Amino acid sequence: MLTVNADDLGRCAVATDRIMACVAANRINAASAMVFMEDSQRAATLATASGLDAGLHINFSESFTGPDIPPSLRRNHERIRRFLRANKYALVIYNPFLRKAFREVFAAQVEEFARLYGRVPSRFDGHQHMHLCSNMILDRLLPTGARVRRSFSFNAGEKNFLNRYYRKFVDRRLLARHRIGHFFFALSQHLPVARLQRVIGLAKTSDVELMTHPQVNAEFEALLSDEFVNAISAGQLEVCQMP
Repeated sequence: MLTVNADDLGRCAVATDRIMACVAANRINAASAMVFMEDSQRAATLATASGLDAGLHINFSESFTGPDIPPSLRRNHERIRRFLRANKYALVIYNPFLRKAFREVFAAQVEEFARLYGRVPSRFDGHQHMHLCSNMILDRLLPTGARVRRSFSFNAGEKNFLNRYYRKFVDRRLLARHRIGHFFFALSQHLPVARLQRVIGLAKTSDVELMTHPQVNAEFEALLSDEFVNAISAGQLEVCQMP
């Protein structure tokens, strides 16, 4: 089963419009929605009207751009953002001084998603994959039983041993409490479209998620191309709804 999921719904008007264009062309079947951003309200209206399957795209790393953000929420979010963007290893560092801030900022995003979409999110992933940061994983903030995006999938030799070991550790932690797919890939790493053969092959027998960002020109063009449709068809696959 292949799920093509578009990230950043609601981040801005361009991101939203391009995702909805892909929905209309039947090139994606799911999206990850950001809240407290400049186009979050409109994106929720469009996605709901179209029946698009939207999950929560947890944002800890990009400043909120929406109107009327409570000052305390903005302060806590900025504290987390500064920490996570301080260096490339911040993701793996547990910060006890931000424990309460992580909990409050995550809960606020879940509440805002419920307000916009009329339901609590049933699946979760993160902007720049920060839903897998140590404070989220070790404090078990993601709801038990929810669908959660796993770490990137790599073959042996594609990353160093420590990298692969850490990813396996995180995935084991996720699997103990959540539903995760068998494989997770990014469209950006499989362009031109001809490089999707491995992803399509795995999707014949496994639960595979392909992440895409239609706001990026190259990805948007690839999704709407005949080559993309032909690649999916050649694998005898359909873009299926995420379980």
